[in-house]
Amino acid sequence: MNRLALLTVLAAFATSVQAAPETYVIDNSQTVANFSISMLGVSNKAHKFEKASGKVVLDPATQTGSVEVDIDAASVNTGMAMLDDKMQSADFFDAANFPVIRFKSNNLTLNGDQISLTGDLTIKGVTKPVTLSVTRFKCSPISGLQGDTCIANANVTIKRSEFNMGKYRFLAGNEVALNLVIGAVKSATLIQVASRQ
Repeated sequence: MNRLALLTVLAAFATSVQAAPETYVIDNSQTVANFSISMLGVSNKAHKFEKASGKVVLDPATQTGSVEVDIDAASVNTGMAMLDDKMQSADFFDAANFPVIRFKSNNLTLNGDQISLTGDLTIKGVTKPVTLSVTRFKCSPISGLQGDTCIANANVTIKRSEFNMGKYRFLAGNEVALNLVIGAVKSATLIQVASRQ
């Protein structure tokens, strides 16, 4: 192979590497899944899930990507053990039969620090299309965090009755506000960290 051909191949390879989509793995320690619901029509009670996993894929060349988030339904934390058990029961999340709450995007478009995100939300075996309002989105390196990280804050309001969780409407409202604070670390960074351990 002559010098010109070699340089052409190397240039093409470098371009393809630069344009390759980047994968970020959701870090549970940087991720919080919250939900709040009106109780007796008077006050909103906020609760959370302790465990989440998934990935964020971004393609800088096309300014598009995808998001997959899996939430452990059994990790619900209301601050009260009795209420946690009720939330995990068949009346609500039915964690024994439907252990994962899942969001999977079907459209993610980037515009600087702004992001448009739609997808399917699956709870208790029921899948519904949703549009998430993303109020914060930034990829780093971010000071104080390990390696290259993407941080996003996304919100959506759903009706629990649409996901077979409509019981006890006299106690709790039908609308549930979901808030996802996602911290995802670039997969190459995870490999580097693991290699140093």
